[in-house]
Amino acid sequence: MSWILLPIALAGNGLVAGGMMIAFLGGAPLLLRLPKEQYVPVHRFLVSRFDPFMPVCLITALIADLALVATAPEAPVRALAGTAAALLVAAIAVSLTKNVPINRWVAALDPDDLPPDWESVDPRRRWRDWNAVRTGLAAAALLINSLALSAALAAL
Repeated sequence: MSWILLPIALAGNGLVAGGMMIAFLGGAPLLLRLPKEQYVPVHRFLVSRFDPFMPVCLITALIADLALVATAPEAPVRALAGTAAALLVAAIAVSLTKNVPINRWVAALDPDDLPPDWESVDPRRRWRDWNAVRTGLAAAALLINSLALSAALAAL
């Protein structure tokens, strides 16, 4: 069973870490440089491309890791998969409590009628900072999942 679950965990986790890294390296810096009138439509465009793809990949990786915790015959693989799962849960928590509320708030904005106090409510830096946190968590989980594969191969 590990030989099915490990590639699924790695693929899902790799897609999540890669997608978040793209947002970290390209999307967030782009959004920070845009005038506020262009920010809202570009943010909406980008979010609509990542959702629901990213959540599906994240949940797939998490389920595969949890299944590895329950079924892997090697104790190191179980421990590493558990650690990766915990990191993915933390990334989900950051997403749901920090980034998704910002995405929903931006989606509800009228780009032609932005709040007059825009400078005090501009969410771009907060979104970038929380995205950096969840990107680090997803990348750490990917590293741990890679170590789990190494542990499984070493046990052969």
